[in-house]
Amino acid sequence: MTRPKNAMEIFNLLDKSNCRECGEKTCLAFAGAVFQGRRSLDECPKLDADTVQRYSGKGKAENPADAEREAYLQKLKEEAKRLDFAEAAERTGGQVQNGRLTVKILGKDFSIDKNGKLIADIHVNPWVAAPFLSYVLYGKGIPPTGNWVPFRELSGGKERDPLFQKRCEEPMKQLADSSTDFFDDIIHMFSGKQVAEQFESDVSVVLHPLPKVPIMICYWKPEDGLESSLNLFFDETADDNLDIGSVFSLGAGLSMMFTKLAHRHGFVDAAS
Repeated sequence: MTRPKNAMEIFNLLDKSNCRECGEKTCLAFAGAVFQGRRSLDECPKLDADTVQRYSGKGKAENPADAEREAYLQKLKEEAKRLDFAEAAERTGGQVQNGRLTVKILGKDFSIDKNGKLIADIHVNPWVAAPFLSYVLYGKGIPPTGNWVPFRELSGGKERDPLFQKRCEEPMKQLADSSTDFFDDIIHMFSGKQVAEQFESDVSVVLHPLPKVPIMICYWKPEDGLESSLNLFFDETADDNLDIGSVFSLGAGLSMMFTKLAHRHGFVDAAS
């Protein structure tokens, strides 16, 4: 692995198109964010995998972005040690049992104790852990209104929307194109709910990655020469109950998880 010595070395790897698909306004701004450890080189959609591997590597100890995420997660855990569990449970739709604050994530128990230790029925990884902690620490506890909006209409979502489409919606669409029956498995595996068709979509599924932060997945099948499409929608209160970075993490995490499950259960060819 070759470590860039400054932001300009990273900038020289980029195509300098300022496409904004990474969520930054310019390629130079993205390069600076990568050098500072706030972004990861693989977040540039124009870079090939070989370049990303050569200049960033994937090991946690070598990747400053991973170190930054781990430091942020540790900060949230420390704050959670001082949290009033009873108040947080009432605000977030959780419960307190055996000295733990427990919240349902995709129908599964996810808890934290007074020592900041996370305990879960599902695998603990950053895309779940950080949003969970942000939700119980800072969420306002506003009940969903049932008014669905796209990611770009949430506070802070517009600039990140191109990357959200690439990391979240496009991979899910590929899965839906491979097998629309996959949504039925999503419902059964993660306590999802098939709802009446929304926005004239062919498939509408609502999941609850957090009790007061539902996500609706709408899929339109190809028809009359038009390509298929898939979009994620959030309740308009999502940015009151969760910061925009955590909302992004939930969408990207769901997409990665669905892709792995689809390969595992044979919905799509693992080589595709």
